[in-house]
Amino acid sequence: MSFGQGGPSWGPGDSHTPDWAALAEAGAARSRRRKLMFIGGGVLATAAVGAIVATAVVSAGQGSDSADKNAGQLPSPQALPSKSAEPAPSFSTKAPAPPPNPKDFISSADKDRAPLNAGTLFPGAKMTAANRSYAKGATARTTACAGVTQGALGSVLVNNGCTQVIRATYSRSGVAVTVGVAVFSTEAQAQKAMKQSSGGITSLNGGGVPTFCRAPSVCRRTANAYGRYAYFTVGGFSSGKNVTKTDANVFTAGDDVAEFTFRQIVARGQAQASAAATAPAG
Repeated sequence: MSFGQGGPSWGPGDSHTPDWAALAEAGAARSRRRKLMFIGGGVLATAAVGAIVATAVVSAGQGSDSADKNAGQLPSPQALPSKSAEPAPSFSTKAPAPPPNPKDFISSADKDRAPLNAGTLFPGAKMTAANRSYAKGATARTTACAGVTQGALGSVLVNNGCTQVIRATYSRSGVAVTVGVAVFSTEAQAQKAMKQSSGGITSLNGGGVPTFCRAPSVCRRTANAYGRYAYFTVGGFSSGKNVTKTDANVFTAGDDVAEFTFRQIVARGQAQASAAATAPAG
C-alpha cells in the first residue's frame, strides 16, 4: 500500500507496519543531497566573492593607470627640464696671486724703495712702550758706517757692505739709549754683520741728553737684525755711572728702544706690501 507520491512506504506482507529501513535510507539520501548542495553553494559563493575581489583589484589598478595616471608619480625623464636650460657656472682654473709678503720688501734694496731717513725710522718727539714714555733726543745719519762705532764693529759693518747708519737717542729718568740702524743691500749681509758684531755703536748726545756711555763707563749693548737692517743699542746712565746687572731700568730702556726699532722696520715692510697689493695692474 502507498499513500501517494512522497508518502511513507510500507513493507512486504502489507502488515501496515512501516518499512523503517527504507525510510532511514531515504532520509539519509536526502541529507546527503542537502549537505552537498550547501557545500557546493559555499564553494560557488566563495568563488563568486573571489571573482568580485579580483575584479575590484584589477579595476583599481586600471583606474590608477588611466584616470589618475599622473597623481603620486615622478615625471618621466622626458618631462623634466633640461639641465642645459641654464648656463653652468664657470670657474677660473688660475689660482689668485698670494698677497705680498711684507718682509720681502725690507729684505732687499731692490724692493725696499720707500724713503729712508731718521724721520721715517724714528718719527715724532717721543717713543712709548707699555706705560713708559721716552723723549727723543738727537738723530743723525751717515754713510761712513765705521765712524759711528766703537771697537771692532766698524770693520764688521764695512766688510759686510754697510751703506749707511741712522742713529737716534731716547731718554727717561736719567737713563739714555742710543740705537744705530746699519743698512745693507741684502738680508744675508745684515744677518752676517749681526752675528760677527763686536764692540758697539757710539752713543749720540744732544737734544737735552749729555754725553754718556763713553770710556771708561760701563754700559749695556745689544745687537739684532731683521730684513736688510742690523740694529745696535747702547744704554746707560746719563750721569756716566757704570751699569750693573741689577740696574733693571737700564735693561728695560734698552729693550724698549730695540723693540720700537724692530716694529718700525716691520711697519716699513707692511706699508710697502699694502701699497703693492692695492696698486692697479699695468
